[in-house]
Parts: sequence; structure tokens; C-alpha cells
Amino acid sequence: MPQPTVKSQGSARRCLIALGILGMVIEESIGGPVSVRTTLLAILTIGPAYGFQLHGELESRTAGRRAVNVGQIYGTLERLVKQGAVESGGATADGLPLYRITTSGRAEALDWLISVESPRGEEWNDLVDRVLLASSLPHVDSLALIGRYREHWLASAEPSGNQASPIGQELLEAGARTALASAAVAWLDSVGESLLDPRAATFQRGLSAVRPRRGRRPVPVA
Repeated sequence: MPQPTVKSQGSARRCLIALGILGMVIEESIGGPVSVRTTLLAILTIGPAYGFQLHGELESRTAGRRAVNVGQIYGTLERLVKQGAVESGGATADGLPLYRITTSGRAEALDWLISVESPRGEEWNDLVDRVLLASSLPHVDSLALIGRYREHWLASAEPSGNQASPIGQELLEAGARTALASAAVAWLDSVGESLLDPRAATFQRGLSAVRPRRGRRPVPVA
């Protein structure tokens, strides 16, 4: 089988980046769960990784909830490099460029991993995605995160003493908020029990050494 030429590799790379930009535009326009940016930075706190590796890690560590296209992964990585959150980390033995988190990128990732704040309307998705990802990282105290989230959800369900009793749609929304808070606390309690189980060590893991079936070799990071 003929090997791809430099020109064809460049074309493939441009296609990946174009898909990545389109994915980021769509995500910014319609909202969605945790951003690809923060999840990639969180995964890179484990160590340097290449694009397709990060693609697989993101999907597996969020149980398929964050299955994004590879072009979006590379597009986000390029943007992170330009912003100084990620830098070149060398290359694998067969030439795949590695990406390494910088000091500022690590600080951003660790701040996100201990936060319980979310954009309005994305509280549930953020909760699940953040806990799933945090529980997979060896250096993150997942139980502490669960404790903070539990307090956060309990507080959010309490009515404000300075407001009149809700009526109409506000009454219905308050009921929905209370129901969601109850579901969140119940799920967090279940997660806490699972993480205290003797088999919980299987949750936390380093980067997978399994190579992707297909991949591209983008131009090395500058």
C-alpha cells in the first residue's frame, strides 16, 4: 500500500483542524457539558500525551459522555499551545508529537477540578462529567470534591429567606431545582460509597499505553 505523501498528510491535518474549529463553534453556540479545553487540561495533569491518545482518554474517563471528534481535539490543543497552557512534550518513539501541560495550564486544570460552579442550566452535566473525570485521576481527592458538591447542592435547594414564596412558573422551577438537588445528593452519596469500596483502586489510572487503531501524524508542536 502506498505511503501518504507530505502533501496528503498536510491536507489531512487541515481537515482535522477545520473539523475541530467547527466543533468548537457548535459547542460555543449551543452550550453543552464541560468544555473540551478543561477536560484535556485535566487529563494532561497525568503526563504528556498525543492527540489520538487524549481523544481516547477523554471518551473512556467520561464513560462516553464526552465523545468528540478528533479534529476538535487537535484544534483545541493548538489553541491551548497558543495560549501558553500546553507546550511541546517531545514525541513518541514512532514520531507522534506529545503535548505537555505548562504551569499555568496545570493551575487552571486543578482549579477546575476542585470547583463546583457551572453555567446556569449545565449544573447536572458539569457535576457528572467533573466527578467522572476526577475519579479517574490518581492525584485528585475525589471524596473531597464529592463533599463540596454535596454541600453545594444542599444549599442550592434551600429557599432564600429574603424572597416571597414562589408562584406560577417560579413555583414549578423551584420544585424542579429541589428535585434535581435531591437526585444530585443521592448520586453523590452513591459515588462516595463506590469510591470507599476496596475495589475503588480500579477507578484511578494513568494514561493508557494502548495505541489507537487509526491516527494521523500532525506537524510537531512548535
